[in-house]
Formats: sequence, C-alpha cells, structure tokens
Amino acid sequence: MGKFRIGVFDLNNGAPNEGMRCIKYLIEEFFMRKELETDYEVFDVRRGDVLPRYDEFDAYISSGGPGSPLLEGTDWEKRFFSLIDDIIAHNKEHQEKIYFFGICHSFQLLVQHFGLAKITKRRSTSFGVMPTHQVVEDEPLFQGLENPFWVVDSRDYQVIQPNEDAFLSTGARILCLEKERPHVHLERAIMAIRFTPEIIGTQFHPEADAEGMHRHFQTEEKKKAVIESFGEGKLKSMLESLEDPDKIMLTESVIIPTFLETAFNHKMELV
Repeated sequence: MGKFRIGVFDLNNGAPNEGMRCIKYLIEEFFMRKELETDYEVFDVRRGDVLPRYDEFDAYISSGGPGSPLLEGTDWEKRFFSLIDDIIAHNKEHQEKIYFFGICHSFQLLVQHFGLAKITKRRSTSFGVMPTHQVVEDEPLFQGLENPFWVVDSRDYQVIQPNEDAFLSTGARILCLEKERPHVHLERAIMAIRFTPEIIGTQFHPEADAEGMHRHFQTEEKKKAVIESFGEGKLKSMLESLEDPDKIMLTESVIIPTFLETAFNHKMELV
C-alpha cells in the first residue's frame, strides 16, 4: 500500500482558535481508522511558511482565519494561489488526482481566485449553530446529512452575486445557501461550492466539534461578547444545539471524513 499524505494550511495568522485542533483530530482519527502511520504536515501560510510542491501531498485541508478575506496581493496569497493553479493543471493532465478542501477564509479566497462571485462585508456578524440548505441532491460529501443540515457559522463577510458565466466556464457548482430569512430582504449567501471535481470549499466550519465550541463559550470573555452582541437567549440556544447528535456532531462526522476517504480511495484504486 502506498503512502497517503495530507497537507494542512493554517490561515489563522497566529490567532488562537479551535479549528486547527479539530482539523488535526479528524486527520489523526482518519489515519487511526485506516490503521496507517499518521502522515500530515502543517504550514503556517500567512506567517510566511514556504509552501510545499503541489504534488508532495495527496490531499490538502486549508483552514479559516481572522480578518478580511479581500485580496491584498501579498506574497502568501500569491504562493497559495500558485499552488492551487498547479493542482488544477496537474489534475487536468494526470489520472492520479490531488484533492483540496478550503474552509471559511480559504473558501472566500478560492471564490475570488476563480472569479465566481462577490465578497462583501455583512451588516452584522453571522455567528452560531445554524441550518444550511443544500441546493443540489448529488453532492457526495453531504451524503448522510439532512436538508437543511446544521453547521457552525462564524463570519463577517459573505459570498453573494454569483457570476453565472464564470460558473459555466469553470464547471463550478453552488452546493449550499445560508438559512432562509423570510423577514430579511437580502440575498442569501453562498455556503459551499465545488470548484472542480477535486476542489471543494465551505463557508461554514465542517471541522467544528461540540467539545471545542463548549470550551470556546465557557470563557467569561466569549460569554460576555456573545451576550452583548446577541443576547443570553442566543448563547443558551447555541449551547443546547451542541448537545444534539443530529446537528454539528453529525456534520463533523460526515464532511471532512468523507473528503479524506474519497481522496484515499482514489489513490488506492491506482496503486
């Protein structure tokens, strides 16, 4: 059996977060389930780590992160997009494909790189455990999830106004939209896109687990911030949602594990 390697891009720019812990846990759990030697490497992208050659890994997971996702032309953005372009070029020419999953900030970067939609700042932060609506019925990574399914959402920006010509020319597909808001006369944001057969991204955090969210909300600083911004009722409903096995526990157990399984099975078929 050939080696299966996973590259992890940390876009948190040194900010403390639970997302990287969750990503590492899901990767380590995957290798344990497959009875394989754990083989992954983390790259601190925004703080200047040299990125790998695109073909050093079989699959990549790229995290969320703080701050504006709007492109600034930085060196790290150029390195990030160069690797994406190399993956796309490789996948067009080779039978053995390389897989890539972009989360939140990474998702917004991919949207801009492919020219698929507009990124704007929201009127207010979207934050909490929320329903997300599937708009296609055949997305393999969402098999086993209800429609809508529940996700952890945490963002100040949104992906809206899809460019239909760009979607047609690239073959990308919108997979999910944010929750329905009948009382709000605003466009619903795009929550997931399959950019190519091997590259997918989500605005939400499929890696989030109940343990990390509980810990996040148990600090006095975070509790106070949520209550001041959204009220005690919002905090209470979020904590209750974390205990529901059909909400984010289910999402966490399906999307990233299925992505890794798909990439792994593809490689094993060619060995």
